[in-house]
Amino acid sequence: MNRELIVRSSSDAVDFALLKEGKLTELHKEEDNNDFSVGDILLAKVRKPVTGLNAAFVNVGYEKDAFLHYHDLGPQLSTTLKFIKQVSTGKLRDYSLKNFPVEKDIDKHGSINDVIKSNQSLLVQIVKEPISTKGPRISSELSIAGRYLVMVPFSERVSVSQKIDSKEEKDRLKRLVKSIKPKGFGVIIRTVAEGKKVAELDKDLENLLNKWSALCKKLYKAPTPSKVLVELNRASSILRDVFNDSFTGIQVDDKTLYNQIKDYVQEIAPGKESIVKLYSSSVPIFEKFGIERQIKTSFGRTASMSKGAYLIIEHTEALHVVDVNSGNRSNKAKNQEDTALEVNILAASEIARQLRLRDMGGIIVVDFIDMVKAPHRRKLFDHLRDEMKDDRAKHKILPPSKFGLIQITRQRVRPEMNIKTTEEDPNRTGKEVEAPIVLIDKINVDLEKLLKGPKKDSNITLNIHPFIAAYITKGFPSIRSKWFMEHKKWVKIQPRDAYTYLEYRFKDKNGKTIY
Repeated sequence: MNRELIVRSSSDAVDFALLKEGKLTELHKEEDNNDFSVGDILLAKVRKPVTGLNAAFVNVGYEKDAFLHYHDLGPQLSTTLKFIKQVSTGKLRDYSLKNFPVEKDIDKHGSINDVIKSNQSLLVQIVKEPISTKGPRISSELSIAGRYLVMVPFSERVSVSQKIDSKEEKDRLKRLVKSIKPKGFGVIIRTVAEGKKVAELDKDLENLLNKWSALCKKLYKAPTPSKVLVELNRASSILRDVFNDSFTGIQVDDKTLYNQIKDYVQEIAPGKESIVKLYSSSVPIFEKFGIERQIKTSFGRTASMSKGAYLIIEHTEALHVVDVNSGNRSNKAKNQEDTALEVNILAASEIARQLRLRDMGGIIVVDFIDMVKAPHRRKLFDHLRDEMKDDRAKHKILPPSKFGLIQITRQRVRPEMNIKTTEEDPNRTGKEVEAPIVLIDKINVDLEKLLKGPKKDSNITLNIHPFIAAYITKGFPSIRSKWFMEHKKWVKIQPRDAYTYLEYRFKDKNGKTIY
């Protein structure tokens, strides 16, 4: 399976597109003004505990205070507070924790007012970026992520990713990590550590300890709030989490970023740095790899699939709703049940992609096409789970309900990726209409229905505005030529001055509108 990372740099942001077999699966944007990224660790000041919420509002330097719930304090809060106080005043210079006395765990059912006070300094980590009108969500149970391991200060626990299936491999990794783990630090073994040797794990752990020491050095006489550990830039964090042998290329259009990424790949996968390429063509990098087109056609209320099927995605304050439609899809299935299964399987793959692409979080309810047979419902459920295995966000999928609905919860840590796919109506109506590139995709879908459906018509004329007609017929190979090569049918294009820019009609040989 081929995977590529395409990186586009501009003056105020960097865009990252992850392609799987040429298809866009993830899209990320890193902006210069984003001071609160998931994973950042800050020295902050408690503004005020709120007994009714059993939480505290904390000043992290954002316009709205961050939210810290009692359950996010971590059991070793008392030890953490004692450590922060001694390090920030210069009384403690040894950051290894091996000789640091451990305080008693706080009561997991306790009250926020019993453990923290107003104006108290606290080390916190961003677990959810500011979204809409809410400030960041934070935790004082810190974790520092590496390539193979995640290090948790003030803990002794060693745990292994649930995505590693083999019990023997889990036991091997646990045994290795326990042999190299320093006292006072817990470790979570990540999925990518599967099959790795102790030397690689030890090197990763050493890097994490160096990060911890650098963090502690910044605490001495540090003002509040202040950032003491910055999460990797988005490119490096994506590579850290998803890079594997299936990566075939990383294309970057900025020299400085190219050098940074190449150095990082050399560090995490020696010998693979040759796949990092500096893109220098005059054609914009997202145009060259077909990403711009996929962005235009993948976002918006409707998401098209092959052979006429499509999704309608609606967002409400409480949840996302996805409706699966077969459209005018026709196939060789013997009955309605088989057709429903085929469309649903197709839709499940696209839904898994859309969730990652848009970074949709919270509650998602999917209305699949009704299926009577229990084995078909089980097959759909298993397929959706398999398709979402690569999703790095924590998620849970419930089996289909009696009404054919599947409910999904997906972790939301950043604002949802929302890209505008409409433009101002060129006919000056004051409204917004779908972009022309989306229009061409709709025409493609309609044409496929006409040429492959049960009522095949070999003599079709497309009536359309002259500007769009020129766009379809000019150049080599033109869009119309591609239609001919795909369908072995020639579509006549008839420009119509009376049509609006995005209006079109398919007509038969007698001039009768057929679509």
